[in-house]
Amino acid sequence: MKLPPALLDQWIEQKYTADPPIEYDLASSTGPVWTLRELLALAQGEEMESLLDAPVSYTSAAGTPALRTAIAELEGVEAEEVQVVTGASEALLILFFLAAEPGANVVLPNPGFPPNTALAEAFGIAIRRYTLRPEEQFRVDLDEIRRLVDRDTRLLLVNCPHNPTGAVLSDEEIESLHDFCAERRIQFVSDQVYHPIYHGAETRSAARLPHATVISDFSKALCLSGLRIGWMVERDPVRREKYRSARTYFTITGNVLGERLACLALEHAEEIYGRVRRVTHANLAVLDQLFAQHRDSIRWVRPRGGLTAFPWLADGSDSREFCRRLAKAGVLMVPGDCFDLPSHFRIGFAASGERFQPAVERVAEFLNAEARQLRV
Repeated sequence: MKLPPALLDQWIEQKYTADPPIEYDLASSTGPVWTLRELLALAQGEEMESLLDAPVSYTSAAGTPALRTAIAELEGVEAEEVQVVTGASEALLILFFLAAEPGANVVLPNPGFPPNTALAEAFGIAIRRYTLRPEEQFRVDLDEIRRLVDRDTRLLLVNCPHNPTGAVLSDEEIESLHDFCAERRIQFVSDQVYHPIYHGAETRSAARLPHATVISDFSKALCLSGLRIGWMVERDPVRREKYRSARTYFTITGNVLGERLACLALEHAEEIYGRVRRVTHANLAVLDQLFAQHRDSIRWVRPRGGLTAFPWLADGSDSREFCRRLAKAGVLMVPGDCFDLPSHFRIGFAASGERFQPAVERVAEFLNAEARQLRV
C-alpha cells in the first residue's frame, strides 16, 4: 500500500519555516484560533476543578460518556449513536478501511478533501467523482451522482459546507441523496465539519436522517484543531461496532484532557460559533471588495458556507507560481493543484481572524504590482 505525497499539507507546512516569513496565513481552513487561556476562561469553578481532577489515563474507545452525551445533544441523537474519533481524519480512515472490498467503488466530490482520494486509492477502492463546476456556482448535480452509483458502490460522500468551494447542499438535496442511498443499501456519508457556518440559507445537520453516517470534528467550525477530536453519528449498531473495533487498532482511545476540553467547548458552543460568524461576515465583505476591484486578474464564486473559498486566475493559468510569489510577499494561499485543479487557489478567510483585512490589502498590493509589470 502506497500513499502519494500530501501536497496540501506540505504546502501549508511552509508557514512555519518560510524565508522570508509568512506574515498572513490565508491557507488554513480553520476558524479563528483559540488559546488555551481563552478556552479555560469559559469554564466555571466546578468545570475547572473537574479538568484538574481528570485522571491522565485511557478513556473508552467510544469516547467518554460525558463527551458522547454532549455531542449527542448538539446533533439531536442518542449518546449511544456517537462514536468519538481522533479528528474527522480518523473517521475517514475508518470508513475507507471498512469499504475496501474486492471490486468496491466509492463516489466522492471533485474537488474534495485530498485524503479522501488518497485513502481510497491506497486501499484499492475504485473512485467515481462528481464535479462541482464554477460555471454552475459549484452546485452538486444530483443526477450526475445517481448515474455514478451501481451495485458495487460502498459509500457516497457529500461535504456540506464544502471544502474548498464553500458550496452548500439544501435540506431537500441532502434528503434526496439519503433516500436514494437507503433504497439501495449504500452508505450515505455526510462530512459536515463546517456545519453550522453558513453565509445565507442554512442546511440542517444530516444527523436527523435515519440512514445517514455523519462525521464532524472540533477542528473547523469549532476552531479547536489542536484537540484532534472528531465524531461519527451512526444509528446502525453493526456499523458502530465495526468503527469501535477499527479505532481500537488505529488509535485505541482519545486523550482524556482533550475530551474534557471538548466537553467544555460544547457547553459554550454558541459563543465559539458566534465568534466564527462575526469574523466570516466581516472577512467576506473584504473579499467582496477585492474580487470586485480585481476582476481582470481573479474571479470567484462567493462561498455559501464554511471557511474557505476557491477562486481562480482569470487567464486560466496554473496558480502555483502565483501562490509562490504571493508567499514571498508574505501571504500564504493554497495552489489549486493540491486539489487537482491548477488554475484555482484556496483562500481560508477565518483562521487569520481580525488580521484578515491587512492580509487582503497585501494581496491587493501584490495584484496591482503584477498588473503594472504586465503593462511595462
